[in-house]
Amino acid sequence: MTLQQEIVGSAMQMAVVTLQPGQSVYCEAGKFLFKTTDVTMETRLGGPSGGGRQPQGGGGGMGGMLRQAMGTAMQVGQRALAGESLAFQYFGARGGEGTVGFAGVLPGEMRALELDGTRAWFAEKDAFVAAESTVDFGIAFQGGRTGMKGGEGFVLEKFTGRGTVIIAGAGNFIDLDPADFGGRIEVDTGCLVAFEDGIRYGVQRVGGLDRQGMMNAVFGGEGLSLATLEGSGRVILQSLTIESLANALRKAQGGDKQGPTGGLFSTDAG
Repeated sequence: MTLQQEIVGSAMQMAVVTLQPGQSVYCEAGKFLFKTTDVTMETRLGGPSGGGRQPQGGGGGMGGMLRQAMGTAMQVGQRALAGESLAFQYFGARGGEGTVGFAGVLPGEMRALELDGTRAWFAEKDAFVAAESTVDFGIAFQGGRTGMKGGEGFVLEKFTGRGTVIIAGAGNFIDLDPADFGGRIEVDTGCLVAFEDGIRYGVQRVGGLDRQGMMNAVFGGEGLSLATLEGSGRVILQSLTIESLANALRKAQGGDKQGPTGGLFSTDAG
């Protein structure tokens, strides 16, 4: 059964989901807005895994309970290491049809992605808003060298299975396919929202260690690295980065820490 959802609003969008009996969705803690009284809500530490099936307590006796506890502890540990919230909230329709609303935490767009079980989706940390319980949520760690060079790109959210997953970003979205641009695009690491499995993600240095490379790093505002996306598939970018929004807010409050040149000379310690 396809999840019935509608994304409404413009500058700060929200997703309004209509649940039928037997359907359930989950969201990251802090993304819930409202629900009707016929929708149940439950908070759990564990997320869906293994085809979207929630382990049932007692299954397989003491061994089954131990495996369930270990699996939950591993999920929580991964999310803690990634800086994600530790809990999920689950919603289901009780009796008849019910409605529940979700939103991201920044002014910007939302997008509903439909997974058919053949391709996974990857998203930047904090992009996840909500998903059907048939969608599995995981954490994907990029290689150590990529993570150290990429900053924002070290930790990715991974969605597999079948069903609808709703993501959010800052500003406006644009959909691109690297195959339409010679097979490769290079973006600010903070502009990336999500991409399909099959896209090769990496991080490269901005220019060489020469005069122009240092000019790019020091005065260009991008630091030393760009994200690279290669292959064929959907890529979703956002027009506003969290860093630029934070810098604008600090500047408006008289506490601009970006420095006169930005980039490498930024004094932002956060």
